[in-house]
Amino acid sequence: MRVFTNVPQHDLRLVPAAATAAEVEGYDGIVAPENQHDPFLALAVAGAATERIELHTGVAIAFARTPMAVAEVGWDMAGSTGGRFVVGLGSQVRAHNERRFSVAWSPPAPRIREYVQVLRAIWRCWQTGEKPAYEGQHYRFTLMTPNFTPPKIDVPPPAVMIAAVGPAMLKVAAEECDGVKLHGFCTRKYLTDEIMPRIAKGFATAGRPREKFEISGGGFLATGPDDASVAARFEWVRQRVAFYGSTPAYYGVFAVHGLEDLGLKLNAMVRQGRWGELAKEVPDDVVHLFAAVGRHDQIVGAIASRFGGLVDALTLRGDGVGEVPPDLVQDIRRIPHQYRGLPR
Repeated sequence: MRVFTNVPQHDLRLVPAAATAAEVEGYDGIVAPENQHDPFLALAVAGAATERIELHTGVAIAFARTPMAVAEVGWDMAGSTGGRFVVGLGSQVRAHNERRFSVAWSPPAPRIREYVQVLRAIWRCWQTGEKPAYEGQHYRFTLMTPNFTPPKIDVPPPAVMIAAVGPAMLKVAAEECDGVKLHGFCTRKYLTDEIMPRIAKGFATAGRPREKFEISGGGFLATGPDDASVAARFEWVRQRVAFYGSTPAYYGVFAVHGLEDLGLKLNAMVRQGRWGELAKEVPDDVVHLFAAVGRHDQIVGAIASRFGGLVDALTLRGDGVGEVPPDLVQDIRRIPHQYRGLPR
């Protein structure tokens, strides 16, 4: 299992030490989400401070940025880090696109498919001189003059992964992308019954091998050095399950367990402004569906049982570099996976 961690995003002065520590402690990569901060800035600093570790946006909100803007930063990051940068993109939901990012909404799967295609068309233009001739329903790339063409890089362009929960986005991921970043709001049954068959079908359609595609995430971790810290983390997972479970876009995960009524109840509570009461509605057995749970001396077996044979990479979110013993990181890394890594 490939193991990722986070670095501070709120203060870029803290990034070099954290990124260096992650590399020394044997992590495979660093993930920067787009929650309260831009995901690219911390990774740029981390890339300059490290030599080996991969750098992933996990994820950057696609439609809030033009493909050219992402192509430029991705190109520079790949060239500056020896090909260690991975563009992870997500669509976000309609309300956030329209009301937080001021972006017009359209069905996200067809749009993000074009987004990935035009990114690659831009990079081919820069690397090979291919004529810019991409014209889609949502995006167009037909102009590139020498003044705006960056120098070639001596590594492949960035790999591209997208976030996916439902069938349409999973189809795009499997057919167009180098990997998928699965949501934490995911159970083992949803992985086996819904996600993996759709990904396998996409591979068959596109004629792609599994080992060149990374499946990342698909659940939460609740771990720590002792029972008290595990319990605290378990409550954090309960809050996450309640929060995401209140959103209709995620009801499909509840549905495979017959928990649709829980989703409707949580949504009704949100509409009433009862945010602080959501977690109390999620019982322990439901929390366990969404997480691998155990102390540091138990968690490797829990991860193997919960994710093994399906997932290639996990992020030790919230645990932090230095809080997870380096030997535990290596124990998790010994869990078998199918992905064979970035082309270099």
